[in-house]
Amino acid sequence: MMMTEVLDKLKALQDILAQKNVVEASISDAPKLLSTQEELLARLKKGYIEKNEQYERVRQHIAELKTQLFEAESAREKSEKAMDTISTQREYEALDKEIRDASEREQAVRKDLQREERSFQELDEDLKREEALIKQQEEELDERKAKLTAEIDAMKEELSSLNEAEEEVSPGINPETKFKLERIIKSKQGVGIVAIHGNVCDGCHMILPAQFANEVRIGDKIVYCPYCSRILYYVESGEGEHDYFNDAEAGSLSDLDDFMDEDEADEVDEDDGDGDGDGEKMDYED
Repeated sequence: MMMTEVLDKLKALQDILAQKNVVEASISDAPKLLSTQEELLARLKKGYIEKNEQYERVRQHIAELKTQLFEAESAREKSEKAMDTISTQREYEALDKEIRDASEREQAVRKDLQREERSFQELDEDLKREEALIKQQEEELDERKAKLTAEIDAMKEELSSLNEAEEEVSPGINPETKFKLERIIKSKQGVGIVAIHGNVCDGCHMILPAQFANEVRIGDKIVYCPYCSRILYYVESGEGEHDYFNDAEAGSLSDLDDFMDEDEADEVDEDDGDGDGDGEKMDYED
């Protein structure tokens, strides 16, 4: 197979692999789209449970206050009836004090009861609102889950079609080359094959040595950029550009360090150590 045919296959494979990465990432991330709504629903339910416990405490307190109010009213009424049977000033003063004490307790309990009944009513209204909100959130979550399940199924079908397309285009491509291309595409945002213009890599924009760039132009082997590890192919220069490389201007790989700033040097170190199998600048292969 001619090298041009291999490169065409690799370009087609690149598109397929890049799409596969996007689809696989979407399938992996899909459940995360529900996490926010699920967390909101969990918080609503937790808040509802806590408020319902408070509601029960207030209800119980109201029952206790009603008992206390009844006892205070009964004590006051009993003392008031006893006023008709007194015969001395001392008895009058004692009963009068009992009536006042009972009345004060009655008023205090009544105020507490009114306050608790208002709180009880507010809690009851809040619980009804939260019940409706929880029901709405559950319905929306169920709808989103059903929709997301359908979307995932569609993405799985798309992934299956991409796998078939990958199998169709893969024959004739060296398995090691394919493996490296897959890794490059994952680490380089879906771009594993780039052109060189003049002697500059379109992927990392680094200047390549003239001899190296000429090997790409000859096109009799797979050549990897020594800086970004992408597969390189030659593109004819545009009108007004030279179709040759000046050795004196391009220099060698060691000369390129002079053109690299600190950030580019860091990027090169990362690319060289990204596990492409060579441990240093990637060799090109037939």
